[in-house]
Amino acid sequence: MSPSPFLQWLLIHYASIRRQSSNEGRRRLKLSVAEKFWAAGDKTLLSTTPADTVGDFITDNDPFDEVSTHGCELGIILRTDFSDDAAWLAFCRRLEEGEREFAASLPGEEDDTTMSPPEPSGAGHTAATAEEDVSDESDDETSLNAIFHVVNPSLPEERAVLSNTSNLAALRLFNDVDVRQAPTPPPDTKRISPKNRLVDSDGWQEVYVGKNLWIYDAKSNSDQCVRVVSQASSDMYGTATADSWRARVSHICELQVNLSSGAMKIDFGGLDRWDYAERRRNMQEAEGSVTASSRGF
Repeated sequence: MSPSPFLQWLLIHYASIRRQSSNEGRRRLKLSVAEKFWAAGDKTLLSTTPADTVGDFITDNDPFDEVSTHGCELGIILRTDFSDDAAWLAFCRRLEEGEREFAASLPGEEDDTTMSPPEPSGAGHTAATAEEDVSDESDDETSLNAIFHVVNPSLPEERAVLSNTSNLAALRLFNDVDVRQAPTPPPDTKRISPKNRLVDSDGWQEVYVGKNLWIYDAKSNSDQCVRVVSQASSDMYGTATADSWRARVSHICELQVNLSSGAMKIDFGGLDRWDYAERRRNMQEAEGSVTASSRGF
């Protein structure tokens, strides 16, 4: 694939946008640069700044870094439906069981499952601490390092940020935007029309970089599954960034570890089996204005 021109856009535009919007976090500012990129006819720019410069768009802080960047967990579970606490707590119990079962299955871990958990912060919790409000039976000395950071906000204004959020909106909060060359259409296949940045817009595609996101939604209350969110499309032309599919809580620990290690890539053997309703929702939002909150938890 050709190198992304987005780095040049960041080198040229990020600092000026930062001066105009000094209260915004890094991710929101980069999204503003991305809006300029997608609106431009000619996307080729040449900055006089060396491409290997470590710019403010790398070092600046973001309100959601505490959840998305600073922790040692591999993935992030976002609770976006708050209507059924009993179902949510059942999910958390099964998640903790899954982490323990996965740790016990690793070579050399059978007799050593004692590790210190990272400290939870704000509205985020590790799976091993997600049930502290309902159970005092767990022993801190035998809790596991969590595979997931669990975000379960308690304040109404915090819940409003995540309530029924789309995959794309979640990526924009907890991942950093980037641009890559879109996959090449197969022979005799036309490019999509109308064009959309999540699939193909003038040969480029909006993608996201950061930890994997797993979204607990209203349907999770009944099926105990979460949406697994893609940060870029699969290699098959026509799939989209922010596509998702549902994974049962009992399986997600192993899935996350394999995704993080590179041992697994979700492509359904080249078949298109993503959630089409979520895809439509994301693609509609992608062409609208950036409205994600810049306020952290």
